[in-house]
Amino acid sequence: MKGIFDFLSHHLQQFLTYTAFANFTIGHVIMILVGLFFIYLAIRKEYEPLLLIPIGFGILIGNVPFYPGLKIGIYETGSVMNYLHFGVLQGVYPPLIFLGIGAMTDFSALISNPRLVLIGAAAQLGIFGAYMIALQLGFNASEAGAIGIIGGADGPTAIFLSSKLAPDLMGAIAISAYSYMALVPVIQPPVMRLLTSRRERLIRMKAPRQVSKTEKVLFPIVGLLLTTFVVPSGMPLLGMLFFGNLLKESGVTKRLADTAKGPLIDIVTILIGLTVGASTQATTFLTAKSIGIFALGAVSFVIATMGGVLFVKLINLFLRDGNKINPLIGNAGVSAVPDSARVSQVVGLEYDPKNHLLMHAMGPNVAGVIGSAVAAGVLLSFLS
Repeated sequence: MKGIFDFLSHHLQQFLTYTAFANFTIGHVIMILVGLFFIYLAIRKEYEPLLLIPIGFGILIGNVPFYPGLKIGIYETGSVMNYLHFGVLQGVYPPLIFLGIGAMTDFSALISNPRLVLIGAAAQLGIFGAYMIALQLGFNASEAGAIGIIGGADGPTAIFLSSKLAPDLMGAIAISAYSYMALVPVIQPPVMRLLTSRRERLIRMKAPRQVSKTEKVLFPIVGLLLTTFVVPSGMPLLGMLFFGNLLKESGVTKRLADTAKGPLIDIVTILIGLTVGASTQATTFLTAKSIGIFALGAVSFVIATMGGVLFVKLINLFLRDGNKINPLIGNAGVSAVPDSARVSQVVGLEYDPKNHLLMHAMGPNVAGVIGSAVAAGVLLSFLS
């Protein structure tokens, strides 16, 4: 009888060592709470649910403690999650996301008013501002470049660049980028109100001109050649973005465009969100660097918003009345499409219920997508 009891006791103890209860730490608890918070924001507040639910659930998956060597963790070679994470580590998923973005984006607002591209460029100040701050805080040049891209508010670009420059920091950078993309409606309005006067908020802009189909077809071709000849290292992102847009605007590849902007981008979004979330495994994620990156992400996002708004105020000094640009669309220069453009619209309507800024804001918004990809290419050229 004693032998049977010892046998059962031994195997019960062995079983318990393989449970999550025997391997959890306070770090796992913290990260699980973060994952639950992301899911709460997605469902209750409807902040970017297509991103935050996969990421939040991925955080839960990544922070179920397990006994090492079972080949189930995302960092364990041969595990299923490790194979799925390959697309993040090697920068496969971000270009596919850009393909879908291109297929669903209408560049008409930018084509009809090309000067709006300057606002998208000015908003990239957040990228280079955060880069300089990160250097001062002791991050090396490659790490600082990867951290800075958070200021572009573009998750796929952040993943792509960090996979090349600072793979060890990719989880923290990706989580920061996607978090601030989701919090656009919370972060940007106070900055916009602080930097503009009531008179500036009431500026009404001329209706955009009608853009011809020929212009829409030529835009992705010319855009590809102009941007990639200057920054060839941005080809994976820019090439797929403009290719997706040509599929949309050509009018003869509707099936391909529908696939790119529908099933394909949905599948990749699920994979990228789940694996990025799972990469926040507490044992490797909860470090002083990760916390510093999250703080720097907020700073870079604020700088980017300020850069866009202040740049509009600057160029308005040289424009006649009737041609001035409403500074409230300056925030849309960050590439959180279309959320930052919606913020321009919402804040504008608070001060004038008949002043619809959405169409105007989409110009710098899509320019910001191009701008962040170009900025990533520039950083990659100098730092890789």
